[in-house]
Amino acid sequence: MPRGIAIPQLRQQLFAAAEQVVLRDGPARLSGRAVTGEAGVAAGLLYAHFTDLDDFLTAYAVDRTFTVSAAAAALTERAGKGDVAENLAEALLAIPRQTLAALAKLLVLRPELIQGVHKVLGDRTAGLEAIERAVVEYLKAERELRRVPETVDPAALALALVGVLHHLVLTEDGEDRLGGTVKSLVRSATAAAK
Repeated sequence: MPRGIAIPQLRQQLFAAAEQVVLRDGPARLSGRAVTGEAGVAAGLLYAHFTDLDDFLTAYAVDRTFTVSAAAAALTERAGKGDVAENLAEALLAIPRQTLAALAKLLVLRPELIQGVHKVLGDRTAGLEAIERAVVEYLKAERELRRVPETVDPAALALALVGVLHHLVLTEDGEDRLGGTVKSLVRSATAAAK
C-alpha cells in the first residue's frame, strides 16, 4: 500500500483481521505482523495507531465486548412481550458468533485483557459477563411480571444459558443448535420451577 494514503475504518479493519487470525490460527498465533498481514496493510501501521500489541488487543477486546454486550442489552426491553424462551433465544442468536468466539478464545489466553475492558466499560462487562448480566435482569423483570415462576433463580439460569452459549459458540456445529437448545433449557427450567 502506498505511504500517506488514509485508510478509512482502519481500526475496524485491523480488528476484523485480528478476529480472523484468532479464528483460523488460534489466539497464540496473534501478533502485530499476523494482524497487518491479514489486513493487507504495512507491518508498522498497527504501531502507528497503538502503542504496542497489548494496547491493540485491549482496544480490540473493548470494541468487541461493546458489540457483544449491545446485542444482549436490549433484552430487558422485551420483558412482558412475546414468549420468554423465544426472547432469550433471539437475543442470544443476535450476538455475532464469530466475534464472540474470537473474543472468548482471546480472553482465555490473555485474561489480563479483561482488566483493560473493565477500566473502559466498567465491571462485569467482558463479553460473557455482560450477556449473563443482561439475561439476569431480563429474567428478574419477567419474574416480577409473573411470566417466569417465582422459584426460578435468574442468576443460575443466566449462568446456564451463558455456559450453553459459550459451549455452542466454540463448537463447529453450535450455530445450528443454539436457538433450539436455549429454548429447551429455558422451558425446562421454568417448567421445573412451577
